[in-house]
Amino acid sequence: MAAEVAPLQQLKLPTGPSVVTAEQKYWRTFKNQLVIPTPTEVPVTHITAPSAHAGAGLTSDNNDFFAVTAGPRVQIYSIRTRKLVKTISRFSDNARSGEIRRDGRIIVAGEDTGKIQVFDVKSRAILKTWDQHKQPVWTTKFSPTDLTTLMSASDDRTVRLWDLPSSESSSVFIGHSDYVRSGAFIPGTMSNLLVSGSYDNTVRLWDPRTPTSSSSVMVFKHHAPIEDVLPLASGTTVLASSGNQISVLDLVAAKPRHVITNHQKTVTSLSVASNGRRVVSGSLDGHIKIYETTGWNVVAGAKYPSPILAVQVISAGANDDDRHLAVGMQSGVLSLRTRLTGSEAAREREREKEMEALLAGNIDTHDKAKNKRKRHAAATKRMEMVGENVEVVIANDLSRPTREQPWQKDLRHGKFRSALDRVLDKQAKDHSPLIVLTVLVALRHRSALRDALEGRDEITVQPILRWVQLHIVDPRYVSICTDVVTHLLNLYAEFTDDSKELAGAFRSLSRRVNVEVERSQVAVLTSGMLDSLLAGVN
Repeated sequence: MAAEVAPLQQLKLPTGPSVVTAEQKYWRTFKNQLVIPTPTEVPVTHITAPSAHAGAGLTSDNNDFFAVTAGPRVQIYSIRTRKLVKTISRFSDNARSGEIRRDGRIIVAGEDTGKIQVFDVKSRAILKTWDQHKQPVWTTKFSPTDLTTLMSASDDRTVRLWDLPSSESSSVFIGHSDYVRSGAFIPGTMSNLLVSGSYDNTVRLWDPRTPTSSSSVMVFKHHAPIEDVLPLASGTTVLASSGNQISVLDLVAAKPRHVITNHQKTVTSLSVASNGRRVVSGSLDGHIKIYETTGWNVVAGAKYPSPILAVQVISAGANDDDRHLAVGMQSGVLSLRTRLTGSEAAREREREKEMEALLAGNIDTHDKAKNKRKRHAAATKRMEMVGENVEVVIANDLSRPTREQPWQKDLRHGKFRSALDRVLDKQAKDHSPLIVLTVLVALRHRSALRDALEGRDEITVQPILRWVQLHIVDPRYVSICTDVVTHLLNLYAEFTDDSKELAGAFRSLSRRVNVEVERSQVAVLTSGMLDSLLAGVN
Protein backbone atom coordinates (compact mmCIF):
# COMPACT_ATOMS: atom_id res chain seq x y z
CA MET A 1 0.00 0.00 0.00
CA ALA A 2 1.44 3.35 -1.04
CA ALA A 3 2.23 5.85 1.66
CA GLU A 4 0.03 8.89 1.91
CA VAL A 5 1.46 11.98 0.22
CA ALA A 6 2.21 14.62 2.84
CA PRO A 7 1.76 18.27 1.84
CA LEU A 8 4.83 20.47 1.59
CA GLN A 9 5.59 22.03 4.96
CA GLN A 10 5.74 25.81 5.06
CA LEU A 11 9.11 27.26 5.98
CA LYS A 12 9.65 28.94 9.33
CA LEU A 13 11.87 31.99 9.22
CA PRO A 14 14.29 32.67 12.09
CA THR A 15 12.93 35.29 14.43
CA GLY A 16 14.79 38.57 14.54
CA PRO A 17 15.45 40.65 17.64
CA SER A 18 12.17 41.31 19.42
CA VAL A 19 11.07 44.89 19.93
CA VAL A 20 9.55 43.85 23.26
CA THR A 21 11.90 42.16 25.75
CA ALA A 22 10.94 39.35 28.09
CA GLU A 23 11.02 41.77 31.03
CA GLN A 24 8.66 44.17 29.28
CA LYS A 25 6.30 41.30 28.48
CA TYR A 26 6.37 40.27 32.14
CA TRP A 27 5.52 43.72 33.46
CA ARG A 28 2.84 44.17 30.81
CA THR A 29 1.05 41.19 32.32
CA PHE A 30 0.10 43.48 35.20
CA LYS A 31 -3.32 44.30 33.77
CA ASN A 32 -6.85 44.52 35.10
CA GLN A 33 -6.16 48.01 36.38
CA LEU A 34 -8.27 49.25 39.29
CA VAL A 35 -8.27 53.02 39.79
CA ILE A 36 -9.40 54.09 43.26
CA PRO A 37 -9.75 57.81 44.03
CA THR A 38 -9.35 58.87 47.65
CA PRO A 39 -12.50 60.31 49.29
CA THR A 40 -11.27 63.93 49.34
CA GLU A 41 -8.66 63.63 46.54
CA VAL A 42 -5.77 63.99 48.98
CA PRO A 43 -2.41 62.64 47.76
CA VAL A 44 -1.59 58.99 48.39
CA THR A 45 1.67 59.27 50.32
CA HIS A 46 2.48 55.71 51.45
CA ILE A 47 1.71 52.13 50.39
CA THR A 48 3.01 49.28 52.54
CA ALA A 49 2.52 45.51 52.49
CA PRO A 50 3.86 42.75 54.76
CA SER A 51 6.00 40.02 53.29
CA ALA A 52 4.13 37.00 51.95
CA HIS A 53 6.52 34.84 53.99
CA ALA A 54 5.13 35.87 57.33
CA GLY A 55 7.01 33.26 59.26
CA ALA A 56 6.20 30.24 61.34
CA GLY A 57 2.77 30.16 62.89
CA LEU A 58 1.43 33.02 60.77
CA THR A 59 -1.39 32.08 58.45
CA SER A 60 -2.05 33.58 55.06
CA ASP A 61 -5.48 34.73 56.24
CA ASN A 62 -3.82 37.07 58.71
CA ASN A 63 -1.33 38.21 56.09
CA ASP A 64 -3.81 39.24 53.41
CA PHE A 65 -3.65 43.02 53.88
CA PHE A 66 -1.82 46.02 52.52
CA ALA A 67 -2.14 49.58 53.80
CA VAL A 68 -2.63 52.82 51.87
CA THR A 69 -2.07 56.15 53.65
CA ALA A 70 -3.77 59.23 52.23
CA GLY A 71 -4.58 62.39 54.20
CA PRO A 72 -6.05 61.78 57.69
CA ARG A 73 -6.82 58.11 57.12
CA VAL A 74 -5.20 54.74 56.56
CA GLN A 75 -7.12 52.32 54.34
CA ILE A 76 -6.59 48.57 54.56
CA TYR A 77 -7.17 46.50 51.40
CA SER A 78 -7.29 42.77 50.79
CA ILE A 79 -4.49 41.36 48.65
CA ARG A 80 -6.70 38.60 47.26
CA THR A 81 -9.80 40.64 46.40
CA ARG A 82 -8.37 44.20 46.14
CA LYS A 83 -11.40 45.37 48.13
CA LEU A 84 -11.35 47.93 50.93
CA VAL A 85 -11.56 46.04 54.24
CA LYS A 86 -11.04 48.68 56.93
CA THR A 87 -10.57 52.43 57.19
CA ILE A 88 -8.76 53.94 60.18
CA SER A 89 -9.38 57.67 60.55
CA ARG A 90 -8.70 58.31 64.24
CA PHE A 91 -6.02 60.91 63.55
CA SER A 92 -5.85 64.57 64.57
CA ASP A 93 -3.92 65.50 61.42
CA ASN A 94 -2.57 63.89 58.26
CA ALA A 95 -1.46 60.29 58.80
CA ARG A 96 1.92 59.05 57.61
CA SER A 97 3.42 55.67 56.76
CA GLY A 98 0.71 53.29 57.93
CA GLU A 99 2.29 49.83 58.11
CA ILE A 100 0.75 46.47 59.00
CA ARG A 101 2.81 44.09 61.10
CA ARG A 102 3.81 40.92 59.32
CA ASP A 103 1.26 38.84 61.26
CA GLY A 104 -1.53 41.11 59.97
CA ARG A 105 -2.93 41.82 63.45
CA ILE A 106 -1.85 45.38 64.27
CA ILE A 107 -0.98 48.48 62.30
CA VAL A 108 1.17 51.49 63.23
CA ALA A 109 1.05 54.99 61.75
CA GLY A 110 2.53 58.39 62.52
CA GLU A 111 0.87 61.74 62.02
CA ASP A 112 1.73 65.39 61.55
CA THR A 113 1.10 66.21 65.23
CA GLY A 114 4.09 64.05 66.18
CA LYS A 115 2.05 61.19 67.65
CA ILE A 116 2.55 57.52 66.83
CA GLN A 117 -0.49 55.27 67.20
CA VAL A 118 -0.82 51.49 67.12
CA PHE A 119 -4.22 50.03 66.17
CA ASP A 120 -5.80 46.61 66.26
CA VAL A 121 -6.62 45.74 62.63
CA LYS A 122 -9.78 43.80 63.45
CA SER A 123 -11.45 46.24 65.86
CA ARG A 124 -9.57 49.44 64.88
CA ALA A 125 -9.07 50.13 68.58
CA ILE A 126 -6.08 52.22 69.65
CA LEU A 127 -3.62 49.93 71.43
CA LYS A 128 -0.76 52.35 72.00
CA THR A 129 0.02 56.04 71.62
CA TRP A 130 3.43 57.69 71.84
CA ASP A 131 3.93 61.44 71.69
CA GLN A 132 7.69 61.87 72.31
CA HIS A 133 8.24 63.30 68.80
CA LYS A 134 7.64 67.05 68.62
CA GLN A 135 7.33 67.31 64.84
CA PRO A 136 5.50 65.25 62.13
CA VAL A 137 6.42 61.57 62.07
CA TRP A 138 7.02 60.53 58.45
CA THR A 139 8.12 56.93 58.83
CA THR A 140 7.02 54.07 61.10
CA LYS A 141 8.16 50.51 60.47
CA PHE A 142 8.04 47.21 62.32
CA SER A 143 11.17 45.15 62.88
CA PRO A 144 11.51 42.17 60.50
CA THR A 145 12.81 40.00 63.38
CA ASP A 146 10.88 41.11 66.47
CA LEU A 147 7.09 41.55 66.55
CA THR A 148 7.22 44.07 69.41
CA THR A 149 9.95 46.36 68.05
CA LEU A 150 9.41 49.27 65.66
CA MET A 151 11.18 52.44 64.56
CA SER A 152 10.14 55.97 63.63
CA ALA A 153 11.68 58.95 61.84
CA SER A 154 10.49 62.51 62.36
CA ASP A 155 10.90 66.10 61.29
CA ASP A 156 12.36 66.78 64.76
CA ARG A 157 15.60 65.34 63.27
CA THR A 158 15.56 62.20 65.43
CA VAL A 159 15.17 58.49 64.78
CA ARG A 160 13.64 56.45 67.60
CA LEU A 161 13.38 52.77 68.46
CA TRP A 162 10.26 51.59 70.29
CA ASP A 163 9.12 48.54 72.23
CA LEU A 164 5.37 47.89 72.27
CA PRO A 165 5.05 47.14 75.99
CA SER A 166 6.99 50.29 76.91
CA SER A 167 5.61 53.79 77.14
CA GLU A 168 8.93 55.43 76.23
CA SER A 169 11.28 55.00 73.29
CA SER A 170 14.03 52.48 73.96
CA SER A 171 16.64 54.35 71.91
CA VAL A 172 16.93 57.85 70.43
CA PHE A 173 19.34 58.43 67.55
CA ILE A 174 20.48 62.03 67.14
CA GLY A 175 22.75 63.16 64.34
CA HIS A 176 20.70 64.53 61.46
CA SER A 177 20.56 68.28 61.06
CA ASP A 178 17.30 68.46 59.08
CA TYR A 179 14.01 66.62 58.59
CA VAL A 180 14.25 62.81 58.63
CA ARG A 181 11.71 61.64 56.06
CA SER A 182 12.68 57.97 55.55
CA GLY A 183 14.06 55.03 57.48
CA ALA A 184 14.07 51.25 57.67
CA PHE A 185 15.48 48.23 59.48
CA ILE A 186 18.42 46.47 57.87
CA PRO A 187 17.24 42.91 57.07
CA GLY A 188 19.24 39.83 57.93
CA THR A 189 20.49 41.16 61.26
CA MET A 190 19.43 40.37 64.83
CA SER A 191 20.69 43.63 66.29
CA ASN A 192 18.01 45.90 64.79
CA LEU A 193 20.43 48.00 62.74
CA LEU A 194 18.65 51.04 61.29
CA VAL A 195 19.18 53.21 58.25
CA SER A 196 17.68 56.68 57.82
CA GLY A 197 17.60 59.36 55.13
CA SER A 198 17.30 63.06 55.83
CA TYR A 199 16.86 66.40 54.14
CA ASP A 200 20.40 67.22 55.32
CA ASN A 201 21.49 65.17 52.26
CA THR A 202 22.84 62.27 54.32
CA VAL A 203 22.05 58.60 54.80
CA ARG A 204 23.05 57.33 58.25
CA LEU A 205 23.40 53.86 59.69
CA TRP A 206 22.54 53.41 63.38
CA ASP A 207 23.40 50.63 65.82
CA PRO A 208 21.55 50.46 69.18
CA ARG A 209 24.53 48.59 70.67
CA THR A 210 26.82 51.64 70.49
CA PRO A 211 27.45 53.32 73.84
CA THR A 212 26.25 56.73 72.62
CA SER A 213 23.21 56.81 70.42
CA SER A 214 24.03 60.35 69.26
CA SER A 215 26.61 59.14 66.74
CA SER A 216 25.87 57.10 63.64
CA VAL A 217 28.16 54.23 62.69
CA MET A 218 28.22 55.17 58.99
CA VAL A 219 27.35 58.28 56.96
CA PHE A 220 26.83 58.65 53.20
CA LYS A 221 26.63 62.21 51.87
CA HIS A 222 24.56 63.12 48.81
CA HIS A 223 23.89 66.13 46.62
CA ALA A 224 20.17 66.49 47.42
CA PRO A 225 17.65 65.64 50.18
CA ILE A 226 16.97 61.94 50.73
CA GLU A 227 13.37 61.01 49.94
CA ASP A 228 13.47 57.24 50.53
CA VAL A 229 15.84 54.48 51.60
CA LEU A 230 15.47 50.80 50.71
CA PRO A 231 17.67 48.08 52.24
CA LEU A 232 17.97 44.96 50.10
CA ALA A 233 17.51 41.45 51.46
CA SER A 234 21.26 40.77 51.52
CA GLY A 235 21.65 43.25 54.39
CA THR A 236 24.79 44.71 52.79
CA THR A 237 23.23 47.06 50.21
CA VAL A 238 20.99 50.10 50.66
CA LEU A 239 19.35 52.15 47.94
CA ALA A 240 18.75 55.85 48.57
CA SER A 241 16.80 58.25 46.36
CA SER A 242 18.35 61.72 46.28
CA GLY A 243 16.85 64.19 43.84
CA ASN A 244 16.45 62.46 40.48
CA GLN A 245 19.17 59.93 41.30
CA ILE A 246 19.25 56.61 43.13
CA SER A 247 22.52 55.69 44.82
CA VAL A 248 23.46 52.08 45.53
CA LEU A 249 25.34 52.06 48.84
CA ASP A 250 27.65 49.22 49.83
CA LEU A 251 27.64 48.86 53.63
CA VAL A 252 30.60 46.46 53.61
CA ALA A 253 32.89 48.72 51.57
CA ALA A 254 31.32 51.84 53.15
CA LYS A 255 31.04 53.61 49.80
CA PRO A 256 28.57 54.13 46.93
CA ARG A 257 28.77 51.36 44.36
CA HIS A 258 26.56 52.79 41.61
CA VAL A 259 24.40 55.81 40.79
CA ILE A 260 21.21 55.42 38.77
CA THR A 261 20.17 58.50 36.79
CA ASN A 262 17.16 57.46 34.72
CA HIS A 263 14.51 59.81 36.13
CA GLN A 264 14.02 63.46 35.18
CA LYS A 265 12.51 64.59 38.48
CA THR A 266 12.73 63.68 42.15
CA VAL A 267 12.50 59.98 42.94
CA THR A 268 9.96 59.70 45.74
CA SER A 269 9.56 55.96 46.39
CA LEU A 270 11.42 52.65 46.08
CA SER A 271 10.23 49.04 46.28
CA VAL A 272 11.66 45.56 45.75
CA ALA A 273 10.07 43.04 43.37
CA SER A 274 10.58 39.51 42.04
CA ASN A 275 12.00 38.21 45.33
CA GLY A 276 14.60 40.96 45.46
CA ARG A 277 15.85 40.49 41.89
CA ARG A 278 14.21 43.72 40.73
CA VAL A 279 13.81 47.23 42.17
CA VAL A 280 10.97 49.58 41.24
CA SER A 281 11.19 53.36 41.55
CA GLY A 282 8.51 56.05 41.29
CA SER A 283 9.13 59.71 40.54
CA LEU A 284 7.48 63.10 40.26
CA ASP A 285 7.97 62.82 36.49
CA GLY A 286 5.07 60.33 36.50
CA HIS A 287 7.22 57.34 35.54
CA ILE A 288 7.95 54.09 37.28
CA LYS A 289 11.09 52.25 36.26
CA ILE A 290 12.17 48.69 36.97
CA TYR A 291 15.86 47.84 37.40
CA GLU A 292 17.73 44.55 37.52
CA THR A 293 19.99 44.33 40.56
CA THR A 294 23.16 43.14 38.84
CA GLY A 295 24.12 46.00 36.54
CA TRP A 296 21.27 48.31 37.65
CA ASN A 297 19.95 48.72 34.13
CA VAL A 298 16.37 49.69 33.32
CA VAL A 299 14.48 46.63 32.08
CA ALA A 300 10.93 48.05 31.95
CA GLY A 301 8.85 51.09 32.82
CA ALA A 302 5.44 52.72 32.68
CA LYS A 303 3.94 56.21 32.55
CA TYR A 304 1.20 57.48 34.86
CA PRO A 305 -0.94 60.61 34.48
CA SER A 306 0.17 62.29 37.72
CA PRO A 307 3.33 62.69 39.83
CA ILE A 308 4.01 59.49 41.78
CA LEU A 309 4.43 59.66 45.56
CA ALA A 310 4.35 55.96 46.47
CA VAL A 311 5.01 52.68 44.67
CA GLN A 312 4.82 49.15 46.05
CA VAL A 313 5.00 45.71 44.44
CA ILE A 314 2.74 43.50 46.55
CA SER A 315 3.60 39.81 46.61
CA ALA A 316 1.41 36.84 47.46
CA GLY A 317 1.43 33.07 47.41
CA ALA A 318 3.76 30.42 48.72
CA ASN A 319 6.53 31.49 46.33
CA ASP A 320 6.20 35.19 47.12
CA ASP A 321 5.25 35.93 43.50
CA ASP A 322 4.52 39.47 42.33
CA ARG A 323 0.75 39.96 42.48
CA HIS A 324 -0.11 43.68 42.39
CA LEU A 325 1.66 46.84 41.26
CA ALA A 326 0.29 49.61 43.51
CA VAL A 327 0.99 53.25 42.66
CA GLY A 328 -0.14 56.27 44.70
CA MET A 329 -0.29 59.63 42.95
CA GLN A 330 -0.35 63.33 43.80
CA SER A 331 -3.83 63.57 42.26
CA GLY A 332 -5.25 61.39 45.03
CA VAL A 333 -5.61 58.28 42.87
CA LEU A 334 -4.51 54.78 43.83
CA SER A 335 -3.72 52.57 40.82
CA LEU A 336 -3.71 48.79 41.24
CA ARG A 337 -2.53 46.57 38.40
CA THR A 338 -2.83 42.82 38.95
CA ARG A 339 -0.81 40.06 37.34
CA LEU A 340 -3.10 37.17 36.43
CA THR A 341 -1.78 33.62 36.26
CA GLY A 342 -3.10 30.17 35.38
CA SER A 343 -6.83 29.88 34.81
CA GLU A 344 -7.33 33.58 35.59
CA ALA A 345 -5.01 34.54 32.75
CA ALA A 346 -6.74 32.12 30.37
CA ARG A 347 -10.16 33.57 31.19
CA GLU A 348 -8.83 37.09 30.73
CA ARG A 349 -7.39 36.21 27.31
CA GLU A 350 -10.73 34.71 26.29
CA ARG A 351 -12.56 37.85 27.39
CA GLU A 352 -10.14 40.01 25.40
CA LYS A 353 -10.67 37.91 22.26
CA GLU A 354 -14.43 38.10 22.72
CA MET A 355 -14.30 41.88 23.11
CA GLU A 356 -12.11 42.24 20.00
CA ALA A 357 -14.58 40.11 18.03
CA LEU A 358 -17.47 42.19 19.32
CA LEU A 359 -15.80 45.46 18.29
CA ALA A 360 -14.86 44.01 14.89
CA GLY A 361 -18.47 42.90 14.30
CA ASN A 362 -17.68 39.20 13.89
CA ILE A 363 -18.90 37.92 17.23
CA ASP A 364 -20.97 35.21 15.49
CA THR A 365 -17.85 33.72 13.88
CA HIS A 366 -16.06 33.88 17.23
CA ASP A 367 -18.91 32.06 18.99
CA LYS A 368 -19.06 29.36 16.30
CA ALA A 369 -15.33 28.71 16.58
CA LYS A 370 -15.57 28.63 20.37
CA ASN A 371 -18.46 26.16 20.33
CA LYS A 372 -16.65 24.01 17.78
CA ARG A 373 -13.60 23.81 20.04
CA LYS A 374 -15.80 22.81 22.95
CA ARG A 375 -17.53 20.07 20.94
CA HIS A 376 -14.20 18.76 19.67
CA ALA A 377 -12.75 18.65 23.20
CA ALA A 378 -15.85 16.88 24.54
CA ALA A 379 -15.82 14.31 21.71
CA THR A 380 -12.12 13.64 22.17
CA LYS A 381 -12.64 13.08 25.87
CA ARG A 382 -15.50 10.62 25.20
CA MET A 383 -13.49 8.66 22.65
CA GLU A 384 -10.34 8.34 24.77
CA MET A 385 -11.76 5.41 26.73
CA VAL A 386 -14.91 3.51 25.80
CA GLY A 387 -16.54 1.03 28.18
CA GLU A 388 -15.03 -1.12 30.82
CA ASN A 389 -12.96 -4.32 30.67
CA VAL A 390 -11.52 -3.28 27.33
CA GLU A 391 -7.95 -4.39 26.84
CA VAL A 392 -6.92 -1.81 24.24
CA VAL A 393 -8.90 1.21 23.18
CA ILE A 394 -7.52 3.43 20.45
CA ALA A 395 -9.09 6.87 20.32
CA ASN A 396 -10.22 8.00 16.88
CA ASP A 397 -8.38 10.91 15.31
CA LEU A 398 -11.13 13.47 14.91
CA SER A 399 -8.97 16.01 13.13
CA ARG A 400 -9.68 16.43 9.44
CA PRO A 401 -6.87 15.74 6.96
CA THR A 402 -5.25 18.85 5.53
CA ARG A 403 -6.58 19.59 2.06
CA GLU A 404 -3.88 19.85 -0.58
CA GLN A 405 -3.62 23.28 -2.14
CA PRO A 406 -3.57 23.66 -5.96
CA TRP A 407 0.03 24.87 -5.98
CA GLN A 408 1.06 21.86 -3.87
CA LYS A 409 -0.62 19.54 -6.38
CA ASP A 410 1.15 21.27 -9.30
CA LEU A 411 4.47 20.98 -7.50
CA ARG A 412 3.92 17.27 -6.85
CA HIS A 413 3.08 16.62 -10.51
CA GLY A 414 6.14 18.51 -11.79
CA LYS A 415 4.24 21.58 -13.03
CA PHE A 416 6.83 23.92 -11.53
CA ARG A 417 5.99 27.03 -13.53
CA SER A 418 2.29 26.73 -12.72
CA ALA A 419 3.02 26.24 -9.01
CA LEU A 420 5.16 29.37 -8.92
CA ASP A 421 2.57 31.42 -10.79
CA ARG A 422 -0.16 30.33 -8.36
CA VAL A 423 1.73 31.45 -5.23
CA LEU A 424 2.74 34.75 -6.86
CA ASP A 425 -0.89 35.60 -7.62
CA LYS A 426 -1.90 38.26 -5.11
CA GLN A 427 -5.56 37.37 -5.60
CA ALA A 428 -4.98 33.85 -4.29
CA LYS A 429 -6.58 33.02 -0.96
CA ASP A 430 -3.39 31.78 0.67
CA HIS A 431 -0.97 34.27 -0.92
CA SER A 432 1.90 35.27 1.36
CA PRO A 433 5.63 35.98 0.96
CA LEU A 434 6.41 32.97 3.14
CA ILE A 435 4.57 30.59 0.82
CA VAL A 436 6.43 32.03 -2.20
CA LEU A 437 9.69 31.50 -0.32
CA THR A 438 8.65 27.92 0.48
CA VAL A 439 8.01 27.14 -3.19
CA LEU A 440 11.24 28.77 -4.38
CA VAL A 441 13.31 26.84 -1.82
CA ALA A 442 11.54 23.61 -2.83
CA LEU A 443 12.30 24.31 -6.51
CA ARG A 444 15.95 24.98 -5.73
CA HIS A 445 16.12 21.76 -3.72
CA ARG A 446 14.72 19.85 -6.73
CA SER A 447 17.07 21.67 -9.17
CA ALA A 448 13.95 22.95 -10.91
CA LEU A 449 14.32 26.67 -10.27
CA ARG A 450 15.52 27.41 -13.82
CA ASP A 451 12.71 25.30 -15.27
CA ALA A 452 10.12 27.37 -13.38
CA LEU A 453 11.65 30.68 -14.54
CA GLU A 454 12.37 30.05 -18.22
CA GLY A 455 9.99 30.38 -21.15
CA ARG A 456 8.33 33.57 -19.88
CA ASP A 457 7.57 36.82 -21.63
CA GLU A 458 7.98 40.38 -20.36
CA ILE A 459 4.54 40.24 -18.69
CA THR A 460 4.78 36.96 -16.81
CA VAL A 461 8.29 37.66 -15.55
CA GLN A 462 7.21 40.92 -13.87
CA PRO A 463 5.59 39.35 -10.72
CA ILE A 464 8.83 37.48 -10.03
CA LEU A 465 10.96 40.61 -10.38
CA ARG A 466 8.61 42.63 -8.17
CA TRP A 467 8.70 39.96 -5.45
CA VAL A 468 12.50 39.80 -5.57
CA GLN A 469 12.80 43.59 -5.51
CA LEU A 470 10.58 43.74 -2.42
CA HIS A 471 12.34 41.05 -0.39
CA ILE A 472 15.99 41.15 -1.45
CA VAL A 473 16.73 43.64 1.36
CA ASP A 474 15.56 41.13 3.99
CA PRO A 475 18.55 39.03 5.20
CA ARG A 476 16.28 36.00 5.57
CA TYR A 477 15.39 36.12 1.84
CA VAL A 478 18.76 37.16 0.38
CA SER A 479 20.00 33.67 -0.48
CA ILE A 480 17.01 32.58 -2.57
CA CYS A 481 16.60 36.05 -4.10
CA THR A 482 20.22 35.98 -5.29
CA ASP A 483 19.70 32.62 -6.96
CA VAL A 484 16.49 33.80 -8.64
CA VAL A 485 18.11 37.02 -9.92
CA THR A 486 21.08 35.05 -11.25
CA HIS A 487 18.78 32.80 -13.28
CA LEU A 488 16.70 35.75 -14.49
CA LEU A 489 19.79 37.61 -15.71
CA ASN A 490 21.06 34.53 -17.53
CA LEU A 491 17.67 33.95 -19.15
CA TYR A 492 16.42 37.45 -19.98
CA ALA A 493 19.32 39.96 -19.90
CA GLU A 494 19.73 39.69 -23.70
CA PHE A 495 16.11 40.81 -24.20
CA THR A 496 16.32 44.08 -22.24
CA ASP A 497 17.15 46.11 -25.39
CA ASP A 498 13.87 45.01 -26.98
CA SER A 499 11.63 45.46 -23.92
CA LYS A 500 11.31 48.71 -21.96
CA GLU A 501 9.30 46.98 -19.21
CA LEU A 502 11.96 44.33 -18.69
CA ALA A 503 14.80 46.86 -18.74
CA GLY A 504 12.97 49.13 -16.28
CA ALA A 505 12.37 46.24 -13.89
CA PHE A 506 16.05 45.27 -13.90
CA ARG A 507 17.10 48.92 -13.37
CA SER A 508 14.71 49.25 -10.40
CA LEU A 509 16.17 46.09 -8.92
CA SER A 510 19.70 47.44 -9.43
CA ARG A 511 18.84 50.73 -7.69
CA ARG A 512 17.26 48.81 -4.81
CA VAL A 513 20.41 46.73 -4.32
CA ASN A 514 22.70 49.80 -4.56
CA VAL A 515 20.70 51.68 -1.92
CA GLU A 516 20.86 48.71 0.43
CA VAL A 517 24.63 48.39 -0.13
CA GLU A 518 25.10 52.08 0.75
CA ARG A 519 23.02 51.64 3.90
CA SER A 520 25.10 48.66 4.92
CA GLN A 521 28.32 50.64 4.43
CA VAL A 522 26.97 53.51 6.56
CA ALA A 523 25.93 51.02 9.25
CA VAL A 524 29.44 49.54 9.31
CA LEU A 525 31.01 53.01 9.63
CA THR A 526 28.59 53.95 12.41
CA SER A 527 29.35 50.72 14.25
CA GLY A 528 33.07 51.48 14.04
CA MET A 529 32.59 54.99 15.44
CA LEU A 530 30.46 53.68 18.29
CA ASP A 531 33.08 51.05 19.13
CA SER A 532 35.73 53.80 19.28
CA LEU A 533 33.57 55.95 21.56
CA LEU A 534 32.79 53.06 23.88
CA ALA A 535 36.46 52.09 24.01
CA GLY A 536 37.30 55.67 25.02
CA VAL A 537 34.66 55.65 27.75
CA ASN A 538 35.88 52.34 29.16
